[in-house]
Amino acid sequence: QVQLVESGGGLVQAGDSLRLSCVASARTFSNYVMGWFRQAPGKEREFVAAISWSGSNTNYADSVKGRFTISRDNAKNTLYLQMNSLKPEDTAVYYCAARISTGVRSMPSEYRYWGQGTQVTVSS
Repeated sequence: QVQLVESGGGLVQAGDSLRLSCVASARTFSNYVMGWFRQAPGKEREFVAAISWSGSNTNYADSVKGRFTISRDNAKNTLYLQMNSLKPEDTAVYYCAARISTGVRSMPSEYRYWGQGTQVTVSS
């Protein structure tokens, strides 16, 4: 069982930056592929980014490539999402998720554990 707690969301203006964090309870955090997803009102949950166990392999949605950076600190059991050049269309609840199997996958169904989410609102 893995418990995930996100933080760092907030209200910002277009062009600003935010860094999201996700702390995991698992003692074996380094065994999990981790991902960030987001869900805007009335829309399906969508993939944002994923990172391998070691951090050497990452995967990004086209919509955030070049603006967002996923990283992890296994010693602190923490996942990060650095978000730069934010746009109003980035407004959503952001979730971190953990995947037991290998592969920096993008489908929500491939992740077993989920946090409660943190709201990010970008005003124009």
